[in-house]
Amino acid sequence: MSSSTVSLYLDPQIRDWVLFPITVVMILVGILRHYVVLLLQSPPKKMPRKAIREQRALVRSQILRATSANSPLPPSYYKSISQYLSQAFADGTYLKDGPPKGDAPATAPPNPLTDPGAMEGMMAGMKTQMVMMVPQMIIMGWINFFFQGFVLIKLPFPLTLGFKSMLQRGVETPDMDVRWVSSLSWYFLNFFGLNGLYRLILGGENAADSSREMTTPFAAAAAAAPQPGQAQDYNKLFKAERDNLEFSEGLHSWVAQDVDTRILQKYGRLSADAK
Repeated sequence: MSSSTVSLYLDPQIRDWVLFPITVVMILVGILRHYVVLLLQSPPKKMPRKAIREQRALVRSQILRATSANSPLPPSYYKSISQYLSQAFADGTYLKDGPPKGDAPATAPPNPLTDPGAMEGMMAGMKTQMVMMVPQMIIMGWINFFFQGFVLIKLPFPLTLGFKSMLQRGVETPDMDVRWVSSLSWYFLNFFGLNGLYRLILGGENAADSSREMTTPFAAAAAAAPQPGQAQDYNKLFKAERDNLEFSEGLHSWVAQDVDTRILQKYGRLSADAK
């Protein structure tokens, strides 16, 4: 019997008691998981005032260099600010630990296995992954136990036979139209297809996104934890910034240089003798 002669008529109760409940449960579980992850996340630690000052000094210098061409600052003011920052970087004025001592040994990067902050980040990543994985395992077991072998919906567009194994998991029928979707396949379609709805309801940075579950808990924890040597050495950054400031001084140009002459030339008010 060819597949074109086979017709299926679904009981409306399958739609009401299987299709809709699976969809609604997955949406509600995703929203609940998002708020549980927010509760488990520890509030961000406040940076010390000296650490913020250290970062802002480097940013201030970078902004100054970025505006060296067509700068709104006159040459004298620009050179004064540039030399002040350069001298402060050389003296270690902005370092959070104070000026470096010449005989002080170099500090080794922190070990993430002994650093309490790194261990806290690893545990937070593990808890987040558990919150993401456990509900999906429960939902899959619930669907397999109560709705195994159910055919729920027929897609309104044609598909090739290559989609049959993906859309009809748990229903081994070679003569069924490939557009019919089984209960287990409907779970996977919702698992990957509800991300747009979650972004619409919860925003772009939400914890219900299923793409985050593709990573293992150990990989996520390792990514959340700071790696050895990840902390920036601002003493070296300040030394490099001094060279950049010195180089940018030679490239400085004031945007208001000869502005009166340019305005008169633009409107044709400059006399020929002045030209």
